[in-house]
Amino acid sequence: MKVVAFNGSPRKNGNTSIALQMVLDELGKENIETELVQFGSEGIEDCTACLACVKNKDMKCIIESDNVNVYIEKMIEADGVILGSPVYFGNVTGQMKAFIDRVGYVSRVNGDPFKRKVGAAVTVNRRAGALAAFADINYFFLIGQWIVVGSNYWNVGAGHKPGDILNDQEAINVLKKLAENMAWLLKKLSD
Repeated sequence: MKVVAFNGSPRKNGNTSIALQMVLDELGKENIETELVQFGSEGIEDCTACLACVKNKDMKCIIESDNVNVYIEKMIEADGVILGSPVYFGNVTGQMKAFIDRVGYVSRVNGDPFKRKVGAAVTVNRRAGALAAFADINYFFLIGQWIVVGSNYWNVGAGHKPGDILNDQEAINVLKKLAENMAWLLKKLSD
């Protein structure tokens, strides 16, 4: 079993990365292979609505100037995916939104290949907006027929400066419970 987490933050070692790594560390304790993917410095291009993915139906986006097609392959190979984003002006980062738009479009026109895979959203905010970002990521999972995993509270944390999330004990507990629930579900689905 493998879970891939995508960090939608431009800060490689910021609070979102720390939060995602917390979940992955717990999954690793359950003998689940994990990988954390940092969106590259080249960025992620916006969807141009060119409809090439509709025509080609090859599980690829025609835009090749970034790593979205590599990311799609990683998602195909994984049993579970976690999408993480800090909150920028009340929602996910532009890179995460571009990722969701392009991967969502490619998957929808190719018969929902992520159907019944396990997905989870993790968001980190300074003061507000985490639930809107959390919801937007879950909209992606739900329309793609993923099985969305939750915790004992929403998978959100608070932090401003890198490392601040380590002071949010409630978030730490929620992320550990998320990993526990995700591991349980992945094992049930593999039986």
